[in-house]
Formats: sequence, structure tokens, C-alpha cells
Amino acid sequence: MPDYRDFVPRQNFQPTLALSPDASTVAYSSNASGHFDLWTVPVDGGEPQQLTRLADQAVRQIAWAPDGKSLVFTADREGDEQYRLYRIGLGDEGPIEISSGHDCQRFLATSPFDADGRFLVYAANDRDATVQDVIIRDLAEDLERRIQPPVGVVFEPVEISPNGQWLLAGGFRSNSQVDAYLIDLQDASAEPVCVTAEHGDGFFAPAPWAADSSGFYLRTDLWGEYTSAAFYRLDTRALEPVARHDWDVEHIDVAGDTLVWSVNEDGRSVLHARHGQNTARLPTMPPGVIAALTTGPAAEPIVVLLNTATRPTEIAVLDPVKGFRYLTDARPPALSVFEPVEPEPVIYPASAGRTVHALLYRPASPGPHPVLLSIHGGPEAQERPMYLRSGLYQHLLSRGIAVFAPNIAGSTGYGAAHQKLIYRDWGGPDLDDLDHAVRYLQAAPGIDGDRIAAMGGSYGGFAALSCLARLPYRWAAGVSLCGPTNLVTLARACPPTWKNFVATVLGDPETHADHLTQRSPITYVDAITAPLFVLQGARDPRVPRAEADQFVARLREHGVDVRYDVFEDEGHGFTKRENELRAYEEVARFLCSHLR
Repeated sequence: MPDYRDFVPRQNFQPTLALSPDASTVAYSSNASGHFDLWTVPVDGGEPQQLTRLADQAVRQIAWAPDGKSLVFTADREGDEQYRLYRIGLGDEGPIEISSGHDCQRFLATSPFDADGRFLVYAANDRDATVQDVIIRDLAEDLERRIQPPVGVVFEPVEISPNGQWLLAGGFRSNSQVDAYLIDLQDASAEPVCVTAEHGDGFFAPAPWAADSSGFYLRTDLWGEYTSAAFYRLDTRALEPVARHDWDVEHIDVAGDTLVWSVNEDGRSVLHARHGQNTARLPTMPPGVIAALTTGPAAEPIVVLLNTATRPTEIAVLDPVKGFRYLTDARPPALSVFEPVEPEPVIYPASAGRTVHALLYRPASPGPHPVLLSIHGGPEAQERPMYLRSGLYQHLLSRGIAVFAPNIAGSTGYGAAHQKLIYRDWGGPDLDDLDHAVRYLQAAPGIDGDRIAAMGGSYGGFAALSCLARLPYRWAAGVSLCGPTNLVTLARACPPTWKNFVATVLGDPETHADHLTQRSPITYVDAITAPLFVLQGARDPRVPRAEADQFVARLREHGVDVRYDVFEDEGHGFTKRENELRAYEEVARFLCSHLR
């Protein structure tokens, strides 16, 4: 029978792709070397080339210079989320740092260069740790123009208009409150102008410019619960619907007069394209999730980072001549002897007449099966049919353990109302949805409702700990990967630029301290009796190690069986391949020992 490592993909990817200006080469970030380095591969297929060898850093964002001779990228060190900027030529031996000043959070614009490659656009909180400014760097003169956001707004630059007049930026107040801003690049004294304010307080996330600079595309919830694609026209200030579905539009890209967008249909990405006013035919793509998308001229080719439930994340190409094809092959050896399991969609009842969408992975062996209740992070994220946790799901399935992954209150993908249910109410409706998940599993055919474990990472870790501490079930085990145990500490330790986000989504640690304490797992730690595995990064900038230390110590004082693994060179999650594999290998052993 294959071991856990037999299910591990040959490489993992960061959710970033960059297609060279001549559409011949794709740049990406992969940990095939053991760390997330910068790689390139020809679109027509061929041997990948490794451009960087970063022993203790991880490449996060990538962009080509307009001449196609060099790339810029961001990287942080050991998961500290303090990103620096680098530039590397295709023939260079190593990258050159182009950021200046002290450590801070720097984020490249979605398309960071102007048409001539003279100006580089990024965001940084170097001036004030609580404020994310936009910086326009003149690479020829080594000068900078800084644009400060309005109070309470976090700027994320998107793209300079093709005619060079405007810089488009998103202004975030929370994940569901986003505006589009225009910055006049021909007037150095001009203030940023919010061009979507007249349409109300909602979601207006800017996307690419039209090729003629007449306006830009964006995603918005203006017309209902789900996110649509729209076009903002500069001359009339009109907002025009472009694509409306009964699901969320998730990606938008433009190539000349060709528009490409993907729709999240109950977790799976469905790709669409249009040439002018005519629908374009696209090659058939395996059902899965698009993590990143980029297009060449006239959308030929379209390059995606695609993850499916039965095949790990891969770079794939869609073109009208050769159809759909993979550029990479990360499939692990176990998939040659084990038939991977596709999840079945489930809808179960919750309180107040609501329903919750979930994915149920059933082993092929006869039941009844023990089950892992797997809770996604975020909380504003979504459980989707993907090859998750470096093969952990499929390994557990091969050992006869089912996996149930619900999209509880707070999840995206099922409308704005569902997403906002837990704003300032963590551990409320979300925990109630998890309670109903257990009830569903206890009645589900083929499931052993007396053998249930809970697992999650980040917010999911908080939710898993809340299950063990606050729900009245005899849990078989629990796993928390960098999960917050104290919501007051979490709110105070968040990145400085997230202050307003946290106050909106979680709660203000000063004015809502009592409520946050009442919902924190540490408050109920004495109620936990199930065996628990806690994994923590020593350099985690969001969930301080001391918080996990305290939680584990309290459990051990009461005789609870706790395993505690601290990764000294990791932050909030894993950047080093060997650390990730060791972590999930031990998680697999832990779960199998308590569920089988």
C-alpha cells in the first residue's frame, strides 16, 4: 500500500503566472528545488529552466519587463511576509534587489510596468506600517512618486492604462468592500479619485484596462448576490454589465478585443471567452480550479494554473490549434496504482432554513468509514475540488478514511450574504454549521459517525479547535495548523495594514475584547479531551508562537494527549518543501492512528 509521500506532487506552485510579451515563455514559482524559486518553461513545451536559487526565500509574485529580457519578482524570507523586490535577466547568474529601505510588505501591481518598461508600480507600507501606499518607481531616473490612500483604505495597484495617463488601483476596506480608484499620472499633484463611489458601498474590484484606454473591466456585486464582470467607461462614467452568472466571476483578462473570464460554478472553474461581441470557442478543459490565468495576443494562447481533485496543480495551455495540454507533470507515483477519488457535492441543512454546500470524498473500500471533517482557512475562502494538502486527502482515502469538507458560514462562492454571516461573529454561525455537519455525518450512509476528527489550518485551525472545545461530541482527534487560539491576540498581531479589515471581519481588539475572548478556543481549552496535534511556525507574523505554547501547556496540565511540532524556519504556513512534507506525513500518521 502506498505511503503518504507516494501521494505527494513532484512540485507545488505559488498562485502566480506570467506570460512573456511574445507569448513564448511562461514564468512561474515552483518548489521543485525544495524552495519556491523562479522558473520558466516554453509554451510549446520543453525543459523548464530554474532562474533563481533562494535558500531561505520564497518567490511570491512575478512579472515580465515589456522587452521580454528580464523579470521582476517579490520574495519573503522564511515566511515572514516582508516582501522585497528583485530583478533578474534571462542570462543573469542571480537576481538584483531593486527595493530600497527597511523590511516591509511590498506587493507588485497586477501588471506593474508601463508600456515602455520605464515605470514600475507596487504597493508598500514602508512610510507607515499601518498604511499601504502606491509607489511609482522611475527605473531610468531612480525616482519615486508616492500616492497615499484615503484613511481606512488599503491600496492595491492594478495596471497603468495603455496610453500611460491613468493608474488603476483597488481600494480595500474589507474583502467585500472594494472600490476602484484612478490616479492621474500626468499631474503629479493629483489626488486619487474613487470612480465607483456613486454606485454605493459594495464590491468593485478593478481588473485590466481596455486596449484603447477607454475604460477598464472590474468585478462587482452591484446587481445581486454574485459577482459579475462589468466595464467602467471613462467618458460617460457608466458601469456596464459584461457577464452575469448565477455564480461568481473569479478571473478576468483582456487581450486586444478578446475578453477571457472564468466563473466559479459550485467550486469548479468554467472558462469563457469573447472576441468583440462574438462568443469564442475554447478547448475543453478538465473540471478543476483555476488558480491563475494569463493570456497572449488575441487570447492565443491562454495559460492557466489548474488544480483538480484527482491531479495536482499544473501549468496548462489552451490554444485553438493544439487544444488543451499540460506543460508540467507533477503527478506522484501513487496515482499510477491508486484511482484517485472525485468528491461528490453535498448540500446539508443548517439553522434558520439555510443550507450548506460541502464536498464528500468516499473511499472505494467498503464502509462504514471514519471521517475527517476538514475546514478551510480564510474564513473568506472556499473548499473546492482540488488535490489538497500535498496529497493528504487522497492518502487518507487510500487508507479507508473519508473526508468531508463544508463551505460553512463565511465561505465565498455562495453569495455575499453567506460570506458576511460571520463578520464580527467568528465561532457563531460558522460553528453552528459545523455542528450540523456532524449531525449530517452521523446519519449519512457508509459513514461511521462515532469516529470523526476535525482538522484545519489558519482560520480552519481555529474552527477545528472550536469544534473540539465547544461541540458536544466525542471527537476521535483534532489537528490545528497555525490555528489562532486567542482572537484578541490574533486581532492585535495582524499585519498593520489589515487593521480596518480585522475590525470589520473579526472585531476591534480594544472595543470587542470581551466578545472575542468569549469566542476564543483558549477560553474553553479545559473542555478538550480528544488527542490533538498542533503545528506552528516559529516566525508566524499572524499567530504568535507564544499563543500556541500557552494553549498546549494548558492541555498538558489536564493530561490531554497533545503532540506539538514547531517549525523554527517557517511562518504562517510552509515555504520549504521538506517542512511541508514532514508536517503532512506526521499529520497522516496521527489521523490514521486515531481513525482506523
